Amino acid sequence: MPARRSGKEVPGRRGKRTIARNRTARHDYEITETFEAGIVLTGTEVKGLRERACQLTDAFCIIRGGEVWLVNAHIHPYSHGGVWNVDPDRRRKLLLHRRQIDSLDGRLRAKGLALVPLEMYFDEHNRVKLLLGVGQGKKLYDKRRDLARRQSDRDIRRALKERSH
Repeated sequence: MPARRSGKEVPGRRGKRTIARNRTARHDYEITETFEAGIVLTGTEVKGLRERACQLTDAFCIIRGGEVWLVNAHIHPYSHGGVWNVDPDRRRKLLLHRRQIDSLDGRLRAKGLALVPLEMYFDEHNRVKLLLGVGQGKKLYDKRRDLARRQSDRDIRRALKERSH
């Protein structure tokens, strides 16, 4: 008899499975470059991620002492974790290459850019990865311009759809 699978897994499907997305990041920042980083987690945190999604909306990344840290990411405790559950809001170390960390550190100090978590997912080897974006904060008028552009694109698509039917 085959083993039971949870509802999130699809048999035979390999590849990226999204855990959580930070939707406000692309709204608040102009993302210029992205990096994939590993994340140091405990076993109960990984089981908690398989159980339910985490929250990245208020999360940000900092570089301290040559290491990259994820701050304010809330990973829900595992339901059967008991005493092994750790603080859900603790700082978590991110894994990047030394050259990447050094170049990011220099750019973040010089240009006033921000390192923002965009997405957390399981890769094809079932490891938890974090997609980081390097971005500059948008001004209010940039946000309005993007909103107006999306609205006009939506109106154009709607008009074309009505014309085709």
